[in-house]
Amino acid sequence: MKHKTLSTLYMKSIKHILIFCLPMLFFGCGPYSFTGTSIKDNIETFQVNYFQNNSNLVEPGFDRDFTLALQDLILNQTNLSLVTSNGDLVYEGEITEYRISPTTAQANSTAAQNRLTVGVRVRFFDKNEPDEEFEQTFSFFYDYAGSELLQGAQKDTAHEEIFERLTQDIFNATLAKW
Repeated sequence: MKHKTLSTLYMKSIKHILIFCLPMLFFGCGPYSFTGTSIKDNIETFQVNYFQNNSNLVEPGFDRDFTLALQDLILNQTNLSLVTSNGDLVYEGEITEYRISPTTAQANSTAAQNRLTVGVRVRFFDKNEPDEEFEQTFSFFYDYAGSELLQGAQKDTAHEEIFERLTQDIFNATLAKW
């Protein structure tokens, strides 16, 4: 008889714990999405204005490709709609740096390794939360052998790696708040 009483008490305790803890688990953290963003309900659209290349070295098409990469990342990682004007969130700016420089030298005064560095100044506007607005520069690089020219498939790979990092950093600063 005593065994039944202990098991009944145990089951009641578990029931009370579940009744108390489950709602906290489901509702305690507020709005959150599985992509890691914390987009408020009143945000539905975004726009990415064209990022002009204002660097000393102008790579044809780089500015267009960067703008498209940022649009694609936001489209793929959120449920926001892309618009061409009056977005709830607005991204604009310019490419401020596109530079190739040697990073290490060899004994014969040639570069053992070169680095492509890209810098982007971003201005972020939030129509509903003006306190979240900012202007910030993001930068990333790609290293390659000094004996190689940055062209063709290698240039495409360099640009893709740089785009991936820069756009993710911008996304994190604006939507993921990391």
